[in-house]
Order: sequence, then structure tokens, then C-alpha cells
Amino acid sequence: MPIGMKKPVEEVARFSGASLAELYRQIIERVGEDVSREGLQRTPERAAKALEDLTRGYSQSAEEILRKALFTVNYDEMVIVKDIETFSLCEHHMLPFFGKVHIAYIPKGKVIGLSKLPRLVDAFARRLQVQERLTTQIAEAIQNVIEPQGVGVVMEARHLCMMMRGVEKQHSSAVTSSMLGIFRDCAQTREEFLSLIRAKQNGA
Repeated sequence: MPIGMKKPVEEVARFSGASLAELYRQIIERVGEDVSREGLQRTPERAAKALEDLTRGYSQSAEEILRKALFTVNYDEMVIVKDIETFSLCEHHMLPFFGKVHIAYIPKGKVIGLSKLPRLVDAFARRLQVQERLTTQIAEAIQNVIEPQGVGVVMEARHLCMMMRGVEKQHSSAVTSSMLGIFRDCAQTREEFLSLIRAKQNGA
């Protein structure tokens, strides 16, 4: 369709009122496949359910997740949870990126139940994302809810949008970090966190 030309009214209506499964059915047809053949008959419904699961983070509250497991503890040393596996969808091509998240914080009267940190990661990862924003959102949520002395988050991920298309570099990975509070202000604290991550990786 030429640039600037509006879609026919009937086509707009067909898309706006369609279910997610119906939209997938139309996509399959438009790439040249026969949606009625045996292997594809239930694909639209399966794909719709998969997308709903991969974007369930939009209905989850990071604050709620963290506040459900806050404990008053007299502890002011670094808490680290490493190697949290994560999967997300790149918002530019809707292809997966996946990797590991490492989180550290230094409490100031409150600690988080350890199982809540992977749940927090999922709440932000199960959305259309970019790795940089995902890393920052995790750190800021922890900082805002429990107000620790500081938070550090490092994420390492591989992106299928770069591995399967475009430059097609299969062995490249992206590393992002967000350092707040004492992790930003104190080089020694930041280096302690990063060295502990490196020690784990080198020993693997």
C-alpha cells in the first residue's frame, strides 16, 4: 500500500475487533501458509496463549511483589542473588532475548525474601522490553520499596534479533548495569559486587 494511503475501512474493522488468536491466524495466512493444514490448525490459539504468558508482567505490580516479603533485620552487609535466569521479548522485533540477572543490595533495616527477587525480575521481563530499561527498572523498584543503602543490578543477555537476523552474530552478548546509592558512590562496594560475579563466572 502506498505511503500515506489509509487502510480500507473494512480492513481496519477486521483487525480492531479480532481476538489475538484470529490475528495470529491472519498473520500465518499472510506469510503464505495454509492455516487449515494439520500442523497449523491450533497454532493461532497456542501462539495467543504463549504471547499472553510472555507479557503477563503488565498485570503484575513490582511493589506488591516486594512488600509481600519484607522483614525487619539488623543486617547491613551485602545481599547478593546471582544467576537469575530471565527471558524477555525485544520491543523492536518481538524476538526473545535471554540471559542472567545478578542483584545485590545493602539493607538499611529491611530485607527482601530471597524468592521475591526472581519474581521481581519476571514482572519486568515479561513485557516488551529493551535490556537497558529492564536492568534499570529492577534496580529502581528495589531502591524505591525498601530504601536500602544501595542497589546494584547487572544483566548479561543474548538477543535473537541480533543472532537470527540483521548482523547474525551468534556468539555476541550484551551486558548492562544499574548502580544506585552506595553502589554508585563507592567504588570499593561496586568492585566487591562485580568481583563476586566474576569469581562465579570464572569458576564455572
